[in-house]
Amino acid sequence: MYAAVPGLVIGFHGCERSLRDDVINERKKLRFSTGKYEWLGHGIYFWQNNYERALEFVTHPPDGRKIVHPAVLGAVINLDYCLDLLDTKHIRNIKNGFLMMVDATLEREGKLPRNRNKEGADNLQDKVIRELDCQVIEYVHERMRRKGVRQYDSVRGVFIEGTPIYEDAGFFDKTHIQICIRNPNCIKGYFIPREEEQW
Repeated sequence: MYAAVPGLVIGFHGCERSLRDDVINERKKLRFSTGKYEWLGHGIYFWQNNYERALEFVTHPPDGRKIVHPAVLGAVINLDYCLDLLDTKHIRNIKNGFLMMVDATLEREGKLPRNRNKEGADNLQDKVIRELDCQVIEYVHERMRRKGVRQYDSVRGVFIEGTPIYEDAGFFDKTHIQICIRNPNCIKGYFIPREEEQW
């Protein structure tokens, strides 16, 4: 009953400036991320209300590629029917999906993927290569598809990441909310973020 998230949110996507400009001018569309390590499954990724994190991500890509002209694309998004992992019901849904996936994997004597960290990470708890999480979320969507049940338009999760901001802190320097858009119609428009003005 409450899976639809009302209202609009602002998302930021780090990318090459030429891609940002092509998307703004409707020459190209953002592609789905379909890697087996995607944190929230397959879709188009945005940092919710976090321009600086999007810029940091594109300036220092975790995969080491070189972005010649880093830029940030803004988007106005309606999450619509959302697998919102800030909500207890949806967290339980994913947990149940995991348990079903484990049973299915054991039946065919398969092996579950694992979440893991990359070498040299600041915080070994981060586990930024999330193959298990991605497979669980994709498994839940595939079960919904097979049952003929409406799949989620978007997925949202909060991630406690990085290092504590002071000794014994419960706050970490890379904590963020990430959005994965599965239904591109949730993206209502794009914009080039502007600088804040002094007033």
